Amino acid sequence: MEFFNSANGRNITFVRPAHFKISGLIGIPNIKYYYVCLFFVYIVSVLGNTIVITLIIFDHNLRSPKHIAVFNLAFVDLFSSSALVPKVLDIFLFNHHYIPYNECLAFLFFCFACFSMQALNLVALSYDRLVAIIFPLHYQVKVTQKFMLSLIAFFWVYAITITLTAVGLLTRLSFCKSVVIESYFCDHGPLYRLGCNDITPNRAIGGLSPILILWLPLIFILGSYCGIVYALSKISTAQERVKAFKTCTGHLSLVAIYFLPTIFVYRFGRTIHPNARIINLSLTAVIPPMLNPIIYVLQTQEIKESLKRFLKMRRGQSKIATTN
Repeated sequence: MEFFNSANGRNITFVRPAHFKISGLIGIPNIKYYYVCLFFVYIVSVLGNTIVITLIIFDHNLRSPKHIAVFNLAFVDLFSSSALVPKVLDIFLFNHHYIPYNECLAFLFFCFACFSMQALNLVALSYDRLVAIIFPLHYQVKVTQKFMLSLIAFFWVYAITITLTAVGLLTRLSFCKSVVIESYFCDHGPLYRLGCNDITPNRAIGGLSPILILWLPLIFILGSYCGIVYALSKISTAQERVKAFKTCTGHLSLVAIYFLPTIFVYRFGRTIHPNARIINLSLTAVIPPMLNPIIYVLQTQEIKESLKRFLKMRRGQSKIATTN
């Protein structure tokens, strides 16, 4: 407990504010148009991910280990969008800039846990593609439903542990200088920098977290595709190589959409205007959950066929209801 309360035994007045003020999007010209964009993105995210979740639940043909990972990704995307976008719109569109202390930490926890799981879920899907292409004859033995569920459960524990550590270290801070968070939500970095006492542990977890939830997953994914490319090079005909690689295009698209903007913003974000950086950061959080279900519906044959069956069934039910 002493580690989480750095004011114990020291001549420090511990200050825990009643509220924080979220100020990231205040004062940006024409920002209301951006709020309209956020609302549109949120609606598309909710509809798209709900469709994917519904198809996987009710279509028994979509019960493979890969679709368990797709289901979890859709769930995480839906949950992260619902945790972030409505609150951001409430804060800035309706001028509710002050957020209670505990609510701010809960806001941070749910957002960061979901952001972490998005990256880790892409690792699960890359492993699925790696085994399917390198060990096609042993795929059903190596990648079972039980294995995929266990892997996803481990990733949830992993993401929650890292996020809880970051949030727990914030509770040891005394906020005697300012309560203004210069971000679009209760962001970890801008929040711990407001602390008056020793922020070294917070800075350490702030530097370690991107390695654990961004760079390590990306390294594994890139390594898996090196193995996939090597395996494809051993296939004799170009037609078979293209056919095998097409099964990876949907996952590669998701990887590019998630990692490239995030890495760009965190790598070069300090060289651009703060307003542009905040908007770009928010877009990297809300765009992937919108595009992921669209990509999987369009590029995954099983989900596309399931959607066609569902729509055909709905049209048949509508005709029956009309005739009656």
